[in-house]
Amino acid sequence: MKFIGRKKELESLELLLKKKSASMVVIRGRRRVGKSRLIKEFVSDKKSWIFSGLPPVPKITKQRQLDAFSAQISQNLNMPKIQVSEWIEHFNFLGNQAKGQKIVIVLDEISWMGSEDPDFLGQLKTAWDLHFSENPELVLILCGSVSSWIEENILKSTGFVGRISVDLVLEELPVAECGEFWGAQRNKISAYEKFKMLSVTGGIPKYLEEIIPSQSAEDNIHRLCFQSKGLLFREFDQIFSDLFSKRAQTYSNILKTLAHAPLTLGDICEKLDLEKSGSISRCLDDLALAGFVQEDCTWNLSTNEESRLKKFRLKDNYLRFYLRYIEPNKDRITKDLFESKSFMHMPGWESVMGLQFENLVINNLKSLCKILRIDILEIVNAGPFFQRATKRQKGCQIDLMIQTRHNALYVCEIKFSTSEVKSSVIEEMEKKIESLSAPKGFSIRPVLIHVNGISQKVLESETFNDIVDFSQFFVV
Repeated sequence: MKFIGRKKELESLELLLKKKSASMVVIRGRRRVGKSRLIKEFVSDKKSWIFSGLPPVPKITKQRQLDAFSAQISQNLNMPKIQVSEWIEHFNFLGNQAKGQKIVIVLDEISWMGSEDPDFLGQLKTAWDLHFSENPELVLILCGSVSSWIEENILKSTGFVGRISVDLVLEELPVAECGEFWGAQRNKISAYEKFKMLSVTGGIPKYLEEIIPSQSAEDNIHRLCFQSKGLLFREFDQIFSDLFSKRAQTYSNILKTLAHAPLTLGDICEKLDLEKSGSISRCLDDLALAGFVQEDCTWNLSTNEESRLKKFRLKDNYLRFYLRYIEPNKDRITKDLFESKSFMHMPGWESVMGLQFENLVINNLKSLCKILRIDILEIVNAGPFFQRATKRQKGCQIDLMIQTRHNALYVCEIKFSTSEVKSSVIEEMEKKIESLSAPKGFSIRPVLIHVNGISQKVLESETFNDIVDFSQFFVV
C-alpha cells in the first residue's frame, strides 16, 4: 500500500540522522493512527531492529515478554535464541551489538513490553546511558498506543529528562490527505460521498486503507461496520481491551455519555451517577491522551484567558458511530441479521452526522485557516465557543470561533444537511451574533461551512463573510 501523508513527521525523523549524537525518539498516538507504518517508512532504507511487546492478555508474565523479545532478537540478528531473566541483559546485548553501526532500534508497544516489570524503564535508562547514547549514529524509537503510560512513565520521568530528542504525537490525517485513499477514483467521487465515509473513519489511516474505491460509501460502511467479520465491527472491543485492560468498562461508560453531545465534568458525573473525583478527571485525561476525547476550553474575548467553563467532546468519529449505530445492533449483526444498507435512515442520523462533520472541520483547523486566508501566527485562540447566560448576557454556543490579534472574530457555523442548507441558517447565525458579547472594536466575520450544497437564498445573502464548501478541504 502506498504511504500517504506524514511528510513533516518523516522530515523530523530524517533530520536526526544529521546530528553528531545518538537520538531517543517517542512516537505515540491512538491505535491504528499509523505509528508502525510511519516507522516502517522511515527505516525502509536503513538498517533497523524492530521489537514489539506482547498484548496484555490474561496470565502474561515478565518472562513471557522476555522470551518473546529473545525470539525477536534471534530473527533480527539472525542468531540463536538467548535466555535471560532481566531486561538489562537484553538491552546491554543490543547496545554492544549496535556499536559502530548506523542503526535504528525500535521498541514498539513499549507499555506492553514493560507492563510486568517495575524495573523495566530504569534498566532501559541505564542501558541508554551506558551503551546506546555512546553510538552517535544510533536512533532509539520508543513507540506505543497507551499515551497516558508514556506520558507518566517516560515524558514526565526524571530518569528520561534531557534524553528525548523528539516527541511525536500522531493525529488523524488531514482531510486533503484522506482523499488520497480513493486512489485514481478520488477526483470522480463527490465531497459528500467522501464525507459519509470520513464520518465513520475520521482520518485514521488503517480504517481508510480498508476503503474499496469502486464501492459506494454505503457499501463500504455496511461491509466494515454491519457485518460480523467487518474490521470496524470488532475494533471497539479490541481498542479498549488493549489500551485500558481491566478498567475498559469505566472508559467505555464515559465515552457513551459523550456520544450525544459535549458535556462538562459535572454533566458526565451526573449521567454516570458518580461524585466528582480525581479518578474521573484522570480517566478523561487518559482518553484525551489516547486521542479519543478533546477538552474544549472557552475563553474571555477581552483578556484571552481560558475560562473555567470546559466541555469534553468525543473527537473520534469512529467511536461515536460505533456507540450510536453499531453497538445497539450488535446482536443482529453477530447473527448476520442486519442486511439493510439503509442505515442513513436510522433514528438521529442527521444530528449524529452534524457532530461528525463538526469534528472533521475542527480537527482540520489549519486547513480551514488556509481557506479563510487566516495566518496561523495571527490566531489568538480558536475552538468551540460557549457563553453562559447571565443577567447581563444571553447564552450562546458557537460551533467554532477563531479570534485573531487584529480583533477579528470568525464565527463559524458548521452545517450538515442531507440536502442543501436552507435559508433558516441565516436567522440562526444572526441570533448567535446578537447573543455574543463581543468587546467594543471587534469585527465579526460570519462563516458558513457546508457539505452538501446551499440554497440560492443563502448564496445571495450578505450574512456570511465566507461560505466554505467541504470539497475545498480536499485541495488545500
